[in-house]
Amino acid sequence: MDITSFIIYCFIVTFTPGPTNIVILSTVHNYGAKKAMEYTYGATIAFGLLLGLSAMLNTVLITVIPKILIGMQIIGTIYMLYLSYQIYKMDTSESTSNKTGTFISGFLMQFLNPKVVLFTLTVIPSFVLPYYTDLPAVSLNVIVITMIGFLAFIAWVFFGALFKKFLQRHTRVVNVIMSLCLVYATIMIWM
Repeated sequence: MDITSFIIYCFIVTFTPGPTNIVILSTVHNYGAKKAMEYTYGATIAFGLLLGLSAMLNTVLITVIPKILIGMQIIGTIYMLYLSYQIYKMDTSESTSNKTGTFISGFLMQFLNPKVVLFTLTVIPSFVLPYYTDLPAVSLNVIVITMIGFLAFIAWVFFGALFKKFLQRHTRVVNVIMSLCLVYATIMIWM
């Protein structure tokens, strides 16, 4: 397992602006850090739940249909390249101030967030299952990915104002760097 590519992929997908992170940022600005943390706890629990469900589904599929792994890796690669393109052309100026920051809204947002759903469906078969299929190893990876996601959410809560100003001033440079890192992680899946 290429741990560097795995970590880069997880950090890029979880730390880059997406629906959840933008709502967290908006919640910090409009309702404060305490309300944003409530939202973050719901988002983290749902993120871990989605990863666990994905790991179980993918482990069963790889056991029943071993050739499915290559198909999932191809889907994961296509998705990662798509994400890279989306990050490259991203515009974070869109307002999300009308959203509220509750535990339930954070929890439900993960099931409705295509970035999270596709990430959870592709990260396990692309990075974990080619090397580990036993329950303890897969579970440990789910926990690690969930913690990376939680760290990303916390970063958006506590440094939201700083990130917002930085992204507004350097949006293009940040997007290009993140996009290129994601392309690198995609290439490393096949090496």
